[in-house]
Amino acid sequence: MSVADPVTASSPVPPLAARATAIGGSPVRDILAVTARPEVINFAGGLPAPELFDVAGIAAAYRDVLADVPRQALQYATTEGEPLLRTALAERYGVRGLATGPDDLLVTTGSQQALSLLATALIDPGDTVLVESPCYLAALQAFAFAGARVVPVPGDDDGMDTAALDDLVARERPKLLYTVPTFQNPTGRTLPGERRAAVAAVAARRGLWIVEDDPYGELRFEGDRVPWIASYEGAEDRTVLLGSFSKVMAPGMRLGWLRAPGALRRACAVAKQAADLHTPTVNQLAAARYLADRDLDAHVARVAGVYRERRDAMLAGIGEALPEGSTWNRPEGGMFLWARLPTSYDTTALLRQVVEHNVAYVPGAPFYAGTPDPATLRLCFVTQTPEEIGEGLRRLGEGLRG
Repeated sequence: MSVADPVTASSPVPPLAARATAIGGSPVRDILAVTARPEVINFAGGLPAPELFDVAGIAAAYRDVLADVPRQALQYATTEGEPLLRTALAERYGVRGLATGPDDLLVTTGSQQALSLLATALIDPGDTVLVESPCYLAALQAFAFAGARVVPVPGDDDGMDTAALDDLVARERPKLLYTVPTFQNPTGRTLPGERRAAVAAVAARRGLWIVEDDPYGELRFEGDRVPWIASYEGAEDRTVLLGSFSKVMAPGMRLGWLRAPGALRRACAVAKQAADLHTPTVNQLAAARYLADRDLDAHVARVAGVYRERRDAMLAGIGEALPEGSTWNRPEGGMFLWARLPTSYDTTALLRQVVEHNVAYVPGAPFYAGTPDPATLRLCFVTQTPEEIGEGLRRLGEGLRG
């Protein structure tokens, strides 16, 4: 056949990248797709309660921005983020005792993007990353996509065992430790101040980046606020602090940020330029206008008050729903409750049976980087009313009993 002859057969396209086929989707997202029927009481999601969004306030902020500065709002912006928003965020950190300037911050498209940017900027294939056990699932995905070797740090009901952390850092020489120290996803637990100080000391002594993810910290129902790890001695020059408006304003705005030392922040900005150039300008300006014109702290306090009632409703009914011998925690804030059934139970295997009773949870196994505990599960208590939570727990008990 000459080069001018028509092609009679086509060759297959090249394969996907190995990481695209090796890393699975989110089991939580898969469960949400299966349980989207309106009759299902869904304790599986990690979604804030939509009826508590300040729709009027957010809509007014967008209207004002589009009326006052429409050309700016609809134009490209700098990668680092709108100065008005970064200044407002820096002031919020300063009021809470963590001195921060606008130039210390990079605005991201949700704090999940911040994780992806950090993975790009810090991790080479084969590098070791330490995580809590269990760990936020989407962080495990981000690190796996970067080719990291992910190693769990043992812990207890209060979080990481800092002596074990010290041993692991000495032995494994990891690039970073990832932690959600306040109202952790999935467990709802909070790392005590003395352990935060110990984490900072380990990082300073051994040489380690700390990625401190704080999407839930403002949703406190009781107890005293624990300072960020970033504020402890030894952690100042090696901690990246992530924040988000998703749980306190609205997740649909996709607004997050990272606070990081200069060289790493600049590397993340370059990675962001390759990802999306910048976070949407109109969303940033609307958030800045909201912070200027309204009282976000008062709104968060109202939301936390409702969430506390819903947590209490779940705590009141969970004992009858779970089999004898089960244990669960009492989170001081956040969105999640973590439970452990007797060792004979496998919550992944039981989920299909439970969903037949029109209720859902997330099995605990996917949250483990190491050997999973198959008897664990996560329940989100913020999306339903107390009455719906009571009915959902009744259905859960029936489903677990078969």
